[in-house]
Amino acid sequence: MLLLAITMVTSLVAGAHFASTYAQNQAASFDELFKMFRVAWEHPAALWSGVPFAVTLLTILLAHELGHFFACRYHHIHASYPFFIPAPTLIGTFGAFILIRSPIRSARALFDVGASGPLVGFLFALPPLAYGVLHARVIQGLSLDPNADVVFGVPLILKLMAAIVQPNTHASDLLLHPVGRAAWVGLFATALNLLPVGQLDGGHIVRSISPRAHRWISLLLPWALVPLGIFLWRGWLMWAVLLLGLRFFRMAPIYDPTPLDPNRRFLAFVALVVFVLCFMASPLWIPS
Repeated sequence: MLLLAITMVTSLVAGAHFASTYAQNQAASFDELFKMFRVAWEHPAALWSGVPFAVTLLTILLAHELGHFFACRYHHIHASYPFFIPAPTLIGTFGAFILIRSPIRSARALFDVGASGPLVGFLFALPPLAYGVLHARVIQGLSLDPNADVVFGVPLILKLMAAIVQPNTHASDLLLHPVGRAAWVGLFATALNLLPVGQLDGGHIVRSISPRAHRWISLLLPWALVPLGIFLWRGWLMWAVLLLGLRFFRMAPIYDPTPLDPNRRFLAFVALVVFVLCFMASPLWIPS
């Protein structure tokens, strides 16, 4: 509860920053973010403008983790309630997680636990994304603005949503409403969790289908992220190191390797589609 309270505060600050830049038709600004921390300390009531972003984001993250939690309950796996991770960053949090405190004994249980979170989180992110696109400001050349401190990438699902909700506009020219920006963060978290590596959600899904494929992908994918980190987004370098480090953690054996049934295989394909829709090779960049 303490972590949740602190995460709510940092998310409110981030949301107030997005609300301010949205009202001024400006891209995200680190100066504006730092100023908002000072304003929040001196005038806490100013954080009310960050409520739409904070509540939307924490709802998506909570839905993701509760998907895991109830899948664990279904399979009689002991798991903690969700822990939120506060962070005084542009998006206000480093996400959330649950602790699984007993073995996952079957491939089907492993799939259910891994797939439930990202699929539920994705479904919860779609309505606020549509709202954010519907109320977005159209600013020509937004992604090319040299005065912007940071520009957010455009996942495929955002392009499709923009084509439906805001036809005749480029998704890269949309300054999303803070509610839509919270959905963007949720989609980004979904893509990261669906990386088919190690003990990430995507890794659980692949391992439940083929342990051998999981071993090879967990070995090769971190190295594939290195060129992305060099040429597109530096954050991929950190993820490459993190994913390589995960290989040193022991994974409990699967005692019941019964193959997935057709319904679960179909959901595995759906998870792959969700990953493609949410993934961004360059999620954040600084205009030159």
